[in-house]
Amino acid sequence: MDVMEKLKILADAAKYDAACTSSGVNRKGGGAVMGSSRACGICHSFAGDGRCISLLKVLLTNRCCYDCEYCVNRRSRVAERTAFEPQELADLTWQFYRRNYIEGLFLSSAVWRSPDYTCEQMLRVLELLRRGYGFGGYIHVKVIPGADPLLIEKLGFLADRISVNIELPSAASLQKLAPDKHKENLLGPMRQIRNLVAENQSGYGRFKGIQPVGNNAAGLLQGNRPAFAGGGAVPVQAGTLPARPRRRRGRTPQFAPAGQSTQMIIGASPESDRQILRLTEQLYHAYDLKRVFYSAYVPVVNSDLLPAADTPPPLWREHRLYQADWLLRFYGFRADELLTETDPQLHPYLDPKCRWALRHPEFFPLEVNRASYDGLLRVPGLGVESALRIVRARKFAALSWDGLKNIGVVLKRARYFLVCKGKRYPHLSRDRNVFLADMMSARERSLFRKRERDIVQPSLFEDAALPADAAVPCLTDRQKEELAALPIPVFA
Repeated sequence: MDVMEKLKILADAAKYDAACTSSGVNRKGGGAVMGSSRACGICHSFAGDGRCISLLKVLLTNRCCYDCEYCVNRRSRVAERTAFEPQELADLTWQFYRRNYIEGLFLSSAVWRSPDYTCEQMLRVLELLRRGYGFGGYIHVKVIPGADPLLIEKLGFLADRISVNIELPSAASLQKLAPDKHKENLLGPMRQIRNLVAENQSGYGRFKGIQPVGNNAAGLLQGNRPAFAGGGAVPVQAGTLPARPRRRRGRTPQFAPAGQSTQMIIGASPESDRQILRLTEQLYHAYDLKRVFYSAYVPVVNSDLLPAADTPPPLWREHRLYQADWLLRFYGFRADELLTETDPQLHPYLDPKCRWALRHPEFFPLEVNRASYDGLLRVPGLGVESALRIVRARKFAALSWDGLKNIGVVLKRARYFLVCKGKRYPHLSRDRNVFLADMMSARERSLFRKRERDIVQPSLFEDAALPADAAVPCLTDRQKEELAALPIPVFA
């Protein structure tokens, strides 16, 4: 099998790994290496200046010794198997970068033979790119739980971002669907990465003032002297691996400068949104994660323990979880504020922030000219940038409704929850349908109206423009009652 045939198989198998994120690291290119990394976007993302930035997202191999029920690469599944040689993948990445196809590499893998062996192969790829080809672009690597801590440590000094998939939202589901994986094997590497990142950033770690160089494969775990320490563009031999860094003045290696992230599968197990958000909150606090990714489960295998093959992926639920995750990271919300034990699911038609505001009318209205920055962040329709503009502008003069528009604050939702100089927004509608339309996005309005019409009078001709794969979210009885009794917050 040639390299392009391998690429077709292994790139397709990697599509279930979520990686669409900003790189989180700014590193300028230098004379000694080719390539750089910018924090503005990665993996078919659009940067602030309009550039589209992409990664080569690929598996090292889809040969796996584990038999996870939900995985397309599980060992019991009949599939075409292949694997890259480290030299093949390094050369492929380098050639793609030179042709401006990509700006970085996202490398993951099935568990080939053992976690240690798989990590060794991934390490060879990164060493060839960094020390052989002099590649300075962005690299995100997913480490294999259960691998030797020294291997994970060496990977972190060569990659920009490093991640460990937590897989499922609870230990019970992990034991049921992935019996070869264990909770401690997942959390142990995350703990190690957190500690090494903290040591490296503080400057007091044991790697201060040292620079990683190449080494012979046989001495990987013994830390022998390097067989190749050059900084040129001559490739390292395929059997070389990085050794323990040696001291070099003036340069300090960065251990995972973009931090660590994780991913969990949504919809393959019965956990509620509240359980998922509480776990997410704990992960952010305990392991200092940069990002938690949610991957809607796509039925790819038949199993009695999983949803049926014709079940649509819960993409709308994934979208709501990302919105709630954003509130946890940047808006000061807690998981227990967004969801309760009696209502543990996110609302299909109201975003989490709007739903919280409607449940807490005692918090509103807020006076624009006196409300704190944290208070403004809880107003639906106001983001971080709008809240900062308000706080800065009111230092010079009291803001009016026209003044808010002049500084670029969008008032479509926020006008229901704010007052300016003690006055509410002029001509504010009290019509429930207008209010609901303002609280929903265009996409949410389309789905809501379709649901309303389907209940009253189904039609084959309405909403022809709605995508065929759009699963219309269903309301629970409690959510129907909540929507019917929704108070319109028009304040005197």
